[in-house]
Amino acid sequence: MTSSNRWSDLERPPLNESALRRALLTSPGLWTALDVVADTGSTNTDLVARAKAGAAEGAVLVAEAQSAGRGRLERRWTAPARSGLFFSILLRPGLPTQDGRPAVPVDRWGWLPLLAGVATAAAISRTAGVDTALKWPNDLLVTVGGEERKAAGILAERPDDTGLVIGVGLNVSLREDELPVPTAASLALAGAPVLDRDPLLRAVLRSVAEWYERWRAADGDPHECRLQEAYAAGCATLGRTVRAELPGGRQLVGEAVAVDSDGRLVISAEGRQETVGAGDVVHVRQVAGGEAERDQGDER
Repeated sequence: MTSSNRWSDLERPPLNESALRRALLTSPGLWTALDVVADTGSTNTDLVARAKAGAAEGAVLVAEAQSAGRGRLERRWTAPARSGLFFSILLRPGLPTQDGRPAVPVDRWGWLPLLAGVATAAAISRTAGVDTALKWPNDLLVTVGGEERKAAGILAERPDDTGLVIGVGLNVSLREDELPVPTAASLALAGAPVLDRDPLLRAVLRSVAEWYERWRAADGDPHECRLQEAYAAGCATLGRTVRAELPGGRQLVGEAVAVDSDGRLVISAEGRQETVGAGDVVHVRQVAGGEAERDQGDER
């Protein structure tokens, strides 16, 4: 149960909503509204509802605690109050911009969750001072005790024909005994020297805005704006043996060799290449006898 006292844990002070608004709600700029709530079920669910009611592009909703945070495949994401960054953003690539840029074709929107991953990884690495990597499609990994663990997840939902809501859940100060699963992680456990959530949130949102501007200027072309290159450079999945658990119970085991122009993972197996755009992919490592063992850093 979340305490009603926002200062109940002095090691985890509340976010400064007014300071965040002053820093981020600038004109010109992507971010148009920013609200911080003490507790909610899911920022994605709430912002999807606002989007359906007509919220403008650039709305940001942040929660100090979530009771029903969700990840891919409806996995739950829980953490103590004020121990991380739990927020959602509304983008509307399906509308022309005020300066006359056309809407981005829908078939390129699939890059937006990957864009959020690239932007978040770059901002956290730079601001928190820890090495980060991306697990395809949109998990943020950090290293704890020599093992890769998941510190953040990203979930995108489409509320209407013009927009996309992207939610980010990042563990910042969680201690080992507070982790939802042993293979999760936090910036604190990764040895980050900076755990102040205000500058971390500012850095992530500025990084997202920068990448989004480049992506829109390129009409959503991931190659032209160098998003595809940046994603590949930071993706820990590439070059590894992976097992793709696909709909219908089918499994595909092979080497992840590329991320294609649609953001799909290209897997080389048994002399042929297959692209994976849905389902669940886990890293695996080869052990004695050639059998594949699940990499502990990749459990959700």
